[in-house]
Amino acid sequence: MIFRETLVPGAFLIELEPHRDERGSFARSFCAREFEAHGLDPRVVQCNLSHNRLRGTLRGLHAQRPPHAEAKLLRCTRGALHDVILDLRPGSAAEGKHVAVTLRAGDGRMLFVPKGVYHGFLTLADDTEVFYQMSEFYEPTSAVGVRWNDPAFGIEWPGEVRVISERDASYPSWRS
Repeated sequence: MIFRETLVPGAFLIELEPHRDERGSFARSFCAREFEAHGLDPRVVQCNLSHNRLRGTLRGLHAQRPPHAEAKLLRCTRGALHDVILDLRPGSAAEGKHVAVTLRAGDGRMLFVPKGVYHGFLTLADDTEVFYQMSEFYEPTSAVGVRWNDPAFGIEWPGEVRVISERDASYPSWRS
């Protein structure tokens, strides 16, 4: 795996290194030793699958507060998405900044989101599926979010938001 650190400290875009032969290919998609060597928490206690029926579905921007803050490793297993991570960790060198990447099924790329960093995505294709590995169990009382279109962040979403939950649409602005 190739680990490429992003503008958000502790967040990495990870590229698989497939070995190819006449049968196809084989690639390691997770190795606790490699994650630890890059200073990343390799703990996985829960895996989640997000299926999104329609292009233009927006989920986020979400996080969990301590003591249930969670690191996430995610990849697109079907379709395509515009994935956004937003650093709102107090004192972070990147506080208030975001990173956006496009993930597509079969592109061999994953995103590692460190604890305390908010996450969201917009689907770019119908029937988009996202697979998550989580370092902590989901705790509803620790769930937090901020408005996906808060002008303070300057996030440029690459398409119309056609589907969004009431909860995600009603999150407050960052500084409110």
